[in-house]
Amino acid sequence: MSWIFLVFAGLFEIGWAVGLKYTDGFSRPMPTVLTVASMIVSLGLLGLALRDLPVGTAYAIWTGIGTVGTAVLGMWLFGEPATAMRLACIGLIVSGIVGLKLVA
Repeated sequence: MSWIFLVFAGLFEIGWAVGLKYTDGFSRPMPTVLTVASMIVSLGLLGLALRDLPVGTAYAIWTGIGTVGTAVLGMWLFGEPATAMRLACIGLIVSGIVGLKLVA
């Protein structure tokens, strides 16, 4: 169950990271509320996952999921560059996440 909590914590991290763009410096109320709610849920789920998982592994995977998801959505939603080198680096992060899961 801890791994499920961790994956959802990572997904909510993507939500708040992307949500920050939509808050326009916290000047838009609805995106701000949704972003803050996503932050709270993400940290709460991470806390639940940490009951059974090593903190270094869980934190690295949580941030990895957030990093990859935010980078991919940045390319898709905001037209950020999708260069071969950038995609290769995202692939390295994914391989690190998989590796940590396999050894944990």
